Amino acid sequence: VVDRIFSGIQPTGTPHLGNYLGAIQNWVNLQEECSSVLYSIMDMHSLTMPKEPAVLRQNILDTTAAILACGIDPKKCFLFRQSLVSEHAELAWILGCLTNVPRLLRLPQWKMKRASENNEGTVGLLTYPVLQAADILLYKSTRVPVGEDQVLHLELAQDTAQHFNKKYGEFFPVPKAILSTTKKIKSLRDPTVKMSKSDPQKLATVNIADSPDEIVLKFRKAVTDFTSEVTYDPAGRPGVSNLVSIHAAVTGLSIKEVLHQSAGLDTAHYKMVVAESVIQKFAPIRNEIKKLQEDKSHLIKVLEDGAEKARELAAPIYQEIRRLVGFQ
Repeated sequence: VVDRIFSGIQPTGTPHLGNYLGAIQNWVNLQEECSSVLYSIMDMHSLTMPKEPAVLRQNILDTTAAILACGIDPKKCFLFRQSLVSEHAELAWILGCLTNVPRLLRLPQWKMKRASENNEGTVGLLTYPVLQAADILLYKSTRVPVGEDQVLHLELAQDTAQHFNKKYGEFFPVPKAILSTTKKIKSLRDPTVKMSKSDPQKLATVNIADSPDEIVLKFRKAVTDFTSEVTYDPAGRPGVSNLVSIHAAVTGLSIKEVLHQSAGLDTAHYKMVVAESVIQKFAPIRNEIKKLQEDKSHLIKVLEDGAEKARELAAPIYQEIRRLVGFQ
């Protein structure tokens, strides 16, 4: 079995600090240590929430520019747009015919997002975990970097692989999770929820392309508590602990080292220390994003070249699946 890593990111424009520390940084490391790595811009998944076509087009390019600026190298991995490889959708149909509906209805994302859509919820929103399973299995991927919130979806992919193998003979490797070691980055305005692109509070989320002034403002306004000392206690002091997590993650230091460095600072000063470390980390990335965004045709070409390579890998695997299920 070839060791192969697959992961995807939804095109929501420029990623935020949580996306970077939770996923993209890990992607950059994985492309160095594994010889077969696929990273996909999940434009089909993004239709599960309503999008204007022009916004989606722009978001795909902005996400691509940001990923490249962060250090993803198309020579070391396949970086491609999901919708350019039609086998994703075709395999999703086959796997959907092996998946039972009650299982999908129990997944927390369906319950949560459906609630936010006035309990309407589309077929796409219900079945996107099946498409995720197809994304992974189409390349016979063996390892998948996931955040905690996607673990149940990966379990569905694992069960689907086993179900298919039982019915048609050993074919898919059962993919294993690579769990992110970074602590979940929380909202700067409400440290009980994770940092999110869709947060209505503009000061809650730091984008990796924010200007130094914006970053300083967001950290200055970050919610903490009435104790001025810097300590790490996620349950008792979520706000300050979130700042410590961010500080550790962007500097590469341990929590212990960060606390040692910050001994004697009050939280107001500490916020500025964290803001400064974030600015330092993202300054070169921000400049590179700007440069890449000006060259639209380059971004499009990167995604098309990546898709061509992904299709070459997917086609023979999918032909074999067609044979196994009786289409051929």
